[in-house]
Amino acid sequence: MMIKPIDIANQLDISTSTLRNYETKGLVPIPARSSKGYRIYTDVHVAYFTCIKAMEPGFGMDATSEILRYMQSKEMDSALRIVNEVQANLHRDTLLAESNIQILETEHLSIRDAQEMFWMTIGEVAEETSLTRSTIRHWEKVGLILSSRDPENGYRRYSRSQLHKIMLLRTLRPAVYSLDLIGLKQAIAEMDPSDIEHAKRIAHQSLQFLYKIKREQLSGVYNLYKLCRLLNLID
Repeated sequence: MMIKPIDIANQLDISTSTLRNYETKGLVPIPARSSKGYRIYTDVHVAYFTCIKAMEPGFGMDATSEILRYMQSKEMDSALRIVNEVQANLHRDTLLAESNIQILETEHLSIRDAQEMFWMTIGEVAEETSLTRSTIRHWEKVGLILSSRDPENGYRRYSRSQLHKIMLLRTLRPAVYSLDLIGLKQAIAEMDPSDIEHAKRIAHQSLQFLYKIKREQLSGVYNLYKLCRLLNLID
């Protein structure tokens, strides 16, 4: 049965130009054409378009694109490998977010007082957070974190409050781009170094944001499962 692009677009609340863009990028099978040159979309195309719309919020467009290309070549195991990698990364970052909350909950000294007692070099911060030095420098360049300079050698050094900010940003680094993500990063950047309660609230907000992505991933996997059934790749 031929399905009009406008009907698919209305169903998914996207534009017909978006459908064509997905087709141009190779994310859906190339449709046949009618004698008048119109695209002939089928139920399979609808399933692909629906899968893209459902997976993008939780997996990001790069991973979603790779997954859908594997699906077209019937390489389901390769597609599932990417799904599992993205989910594993999110689980890792959720555990980090929970760890951040525990650290902040057990903070006995005020951050301001601790600054006088605790400094880390960029190398030590990189090792502590499993981040690259270039990532830390970039966050400083765009104003998300601050460093001071060691009076003896001029090297960057980071206080406890900045380490907390870096650890919060670390949990959000692989997250899918969204307005919520931008808002959280801005809140971290503006976090009052002397207000531990504010830091705790942001840490809890970051954790809830990651839980939201998990729910979005569940929706994406469900639609991927339906696509697999339609393509007879699973019983």
